[in-house]
Amino acid sequence: MTPSETIDQMIAGITDWRGETFAAMRKTILAADSQIVEEWKWMGSPVWSRDGMIAVANAHKGKVKLTFAHGASLPDPDKLFNAGLEGNARRAIDFFEGDRINERALKNLVRAAIEHNQTKLKKNAPASTRAKARKSKET
Repeated sequence: MTPSETIDQMIAGITDWRGETFAAMRKTILAADSQIVEEWKWMGSPVWSRDGMIAVANAHKGKVKLTFAHGASLPDPDKLFNAGLEGNARRAIDFFEGDRINERALKNLVRAAIEHNQTKLKKNAPASTRAKARKSKET
């Protein structure tokens, strides 16, 4: 079974409001960028990645939690982050029953996470790769 199929199955098994919220959140994340990859990690957690991890989600007893791996480094002008604010790296969004997903803001946050991942990759690239990239821009 693929990670996407496993996530489909997990969502189908959540028969209350959390399943609907999870499905809507997932749809919004995937709509933010066509190259996002779904993964299944840590014995039961859906993870979305592109050039590094973007976020992980879980359904808890009274909420659906979406945790951004590098949330502390991301701009959040719409103030979506409402959990994990004291962390050095991660930030989370807790969705409670009746909460609406701000699709525009969530897509922007996902795109910011992708940009952060890509910037980190460029910084960590070997010096020879960076030099080649500069040379190709100059010509």
